[in-house]
Amino acid sequence: MLVISTATGDQTWACQSCTYRFPIIKQVNTRTTMKRKEVDDVLGGDEAWENVDQTEMRCPKCDNMKAYWMQLQIRSADEPMTTF
Repeated sequence: MLVISTATGDQTWACQSCTYRFPIIKQVNTRTTMKRKEVDDVLGGDEAWENVDQTEMRCPKCDNMKAYWMQLQIRSADEPMTTF
């Protein structure tokens, strides 16, 4: 595999297992713009929280008296459900 070496003062492609060297004469720059992928909401978005379980419990941060949770089986069947 060739790597860039600056050991001789100028940039060269150098082989790490033998003495082969090839001088780098000009610089080439390339820029590629990648398209972003659309991200799916794995928990179902805001609609997933409309019909979840709730209980009366005081929130220590905002003093709200309702707590909401849902459970999903995100691992194999022998693992317990994950509570959100």
